[in-house]
Amino acid sequence: MSKTRTKLALVTGGCRRLGAQISAQLASAGYVLALHGHNDAEPEPELAAIFEQHATRWHGFVADFDIDGSVEELLGDVTDHFGKAPDLIVNNASLFEYDDQSSINQQTLERHLRINLVVPALLTTSLSALQGDGTRAAIVNIVDQRVRNPNGDQLSYTLSKQALAESVRTLAKACAPKLRVNAVAPGLTLPTEDYTDNQMERLAEAMPLNQLSSPEDIAEAVLFLAEAGSMTGQTVFVDGGAHLECFDRDFVFLGKG
Repeated sequence: MSKTRTKLALVTGGCRRLGAQISAQLASAGYVLALHGHNDAEPEPELAAIFEQHATRWHGFVADFDIDGSVEELLGDVTDHFGKAPDLIVNNASLFEYDDQSSINQQTLERHLRINLVVPALLTTSLSALQGDGTRAAIVNIVDQRVRNPNGDQLSYTLSKQALAESVRTLAKACAPKLRVNAVAPGLTLPTEDYTDNQMERLAEAMPLNQLSSPEDIAEAVLFLAEAGSMTGQTVFVDGGAHLECFDRDFVFLGKG
């Protein structure tokens, strides 16, 4: 068995959408997978097929991050099940709900900060505490290209992702040498039903590279940072160049007509 195949990765929100693509990329690279889900932790069919193809060892863990103590409980359950702490945590689980300066309130802001900042930060510091002498794990946070040139839409989400992005350098310093902490900042990647095909084409044309990021692009960047042993405190933008532009509104409002 190769050295890589013995590595254990915990991917929060790792069963669906972008999280599933990240899990698939790590499975293809030989990682053992701990998959977190909010309500259930069963991988979507395409991910399950990849696990079968690579004979991936995996287990699902359900944790509601709105509940106090759930972060520590999740990490403890993963460590107990696999007999070791994760070598990698991908903080992919995220809350994304619309508000703006006229509708933001304390409850929505605090919930976004809890899910998008507090949970990743606590998973990071808790994993650091589990590292023994001579061991080093990795953290990869999923942020958002909008942290570079924000607009006023999804205000609570944006503020929480900006805080997470800024935490990367601070936690990289605080947790060194036991942890490496990096981040990937995707652009528009997996559209929701709010987008039309024509709108997606126009948005792609608006990017400096005339293309949007794909789930595969994001997953490959996560794997690169997971394995880049000399990198810490870095945020890699994988967004077709979106962070180089200033957009007045969220993408869902643009490119229509």
